[in-house]
Amino acid sequence: MKLVRIISSILLLLIFADIARYLVYPDVGRLVDENPAKTAFMEYREAEWQREGLTDKKINQKWVSLNNVSQNLIKAVLIAEDDKFWRHEGFDYKAIERAIEKNILAKKFKMGGSTISQQLAKNLYLSPSKNPIRKIKEAILTWRLEKTLSKRRILELYVNVVEWGDGIFGINQAARHYYGVSAAKLSARQASRLAAILPNPIIYSPIGSSHYVRNRSNIIYAIMRKRGVVVPDYKEVMAMTPDTTAVIDSVVIGVPEYLLEQAASSDSSTIKVSEGAGTSQEGSGGEVKHEKTLESESKGAP
Repeated sequence: MKLVRIISSILLLLIFADIARYLVYPDVGRLVDENPAKTAFMEYREAEWQREGLTDKKINQKWVSLNNVSQNLIKAVLIAEDDKFWRHEGFDYKAIERAIEKNILAKKFKMGGSTISQQLAKNLYLSPSKNPIRKIKEAILTWRLEKTLSKRRILELYVNVVEWGDGIFGINQAARHYYGVSAAKLSARQASRLAAILPNPIIYSPIGSSHYVRNRSNIIYAIMRKRGVVVPDYKEVMAMTPDTTAVIDSVVIGVPEYLLEQAASSDSSTIKVSEGAGTSQEGSGGEVKHEKTLESESKGAP
């Protein structure tokens, strides 16, 4: 028994040391004016391809300044992934609480409810693992990123390093791959569809026939219009038909969960990827959130 206690104590000490090192490592201060060449998620994908014998696959990424990213894309991503981005300090505690409740009901540790800052920390430095230790490391790194970087820089890093498809990293590469335009030229419709795939860009495509993507992007687009981010032209207004599925309440934004569940279930026959093959980016899109106009709460924010 004594040997078991000693071994257990050593293991706990090693785990604690492994977690504690993220209080000082890596040097997140470099990100203030330096763009990362390769992220942990990119290395994870490369290792995955290596195991599968796909040696010819490469990471596709081209960095772009936030000034050269369409405002449509920025607004769509914030609505879909983290509508409280300009107000929180790295964590959306209500979203985390809802995620924990879901995990308890599902009897699975899926977590979720991550902010853009949390997703950035995970993409830059960690793995897609959902275990509690990784989440603690993510929380430490998120706190450090929020203390060190401006919100604008966090958003710029996020859109440039996040995965938008298999091997497609960064919004500029995604815009060219899917729509043949630069990130600056993305339309509101294109932006809403790109934002809609972020929960799992390996399974979903913005140009595919997925009911989930179509429904989710329609609601993101409707919120953009409601907020005045998008002004529909005459042809669109005249061609518009009533949407009986995408209900936008005056105090609720985001994608209603019942709609996501319906979309996912109706789409299940078209998904040929086994469970766990795609890497969820754990955004809080799909969660019910209270609506606040982002523009009024972020002076000088994009």
